[in-house]
Amino acid sequence: MKIKKLLFLLMSISMISNMTIAQDQGSYQKELFISKGDTLPYRILYPKEFNTDKTYPLLIFLHGSGERGKDNEAQLVHGSYLFLKEKVQHDFPSIVVFPQCPSNLSWNNATTNMSFEGRVFNFPETIEENNTLNLLEELLNNLEENLPVDPKRIYLGGLSMGGMGTFEMLHRNPNRFAAAFAICGGANPKIAGNINHIPLWIFHGEKDDVVPPKYSQQMHDALVNLKGKSKLTLYPEADHDSWTKTFKEPELLPWLFSHSLQP
Repeated sequence: MKIKKLLFLLMSISMISNMTIAQDQGSYQKELFISKGDTLPYRILYPKEFNTDKTYPLLIFLHGSGERGKDNEAQLVHGSYLFLKEKVQHDFPSIVVFPQCPSNLSWNNATTNMSFEGRVFNFPETIEENNTLNLLEELLNNLEENLPVDPKRIYLGGLSMGGMGTFEMLHRNPNRFAAAFAICGGANPKIAGNINHIPLWIFHGEKDDVVPPKYSQQMHDALVNLKGKSKLTLYPEADHDSWTKTFKEPELLPWLFSHSLQP
């Protein structure tokens, strides 16, 4: 009998917790950005006591491949809770946007193939056509035009596919973002010369067998060799889910929001 009561209590706690998370995520308003017949769903979180007479930092976060779709919900699975915390909202009032990539598309132009060493990623050196990133750039323009965004404090982050997309967006827009962070991603080290002036914090799990950590290491090394503003954090026991540890980093947001574009 006691075991049944304990199980019921645990289930109740779990249900309440899930309901609370869902309610909190409801603070992210559902929006659709439509351009030339293409649609990009996104969720947007405004600061508490939002005041259009002020300007605010803007953070764009790019999800991984598992959260693609058109439900305008899945992209909030990883990371959205961080910006709902009372302390974060108090210390870093900002506009936070989670766009959602369509199921059959990507935030990046990497191709993959398998070898005896596992999955191999091939990252382009040049800026390739990518309609999803075009749409994302249009969304960013729209947000800047219609919201009180501080143009000197626009930030970018992403994980896995979105981590790769973070590098590509920086490459495509080298003078737009004040700082960025990329989790378990990667890029072609040859683009380092175009983004080495951007403060960048790179994270990866050393046991990641989905996106090998060497891709983050190579990017960091290339940036450091060019006297770039790159930081690298490797988690020895983490696998692909290195974002869990990243979102617990106490210095991530203070570091990110401390940067602004120089005149």
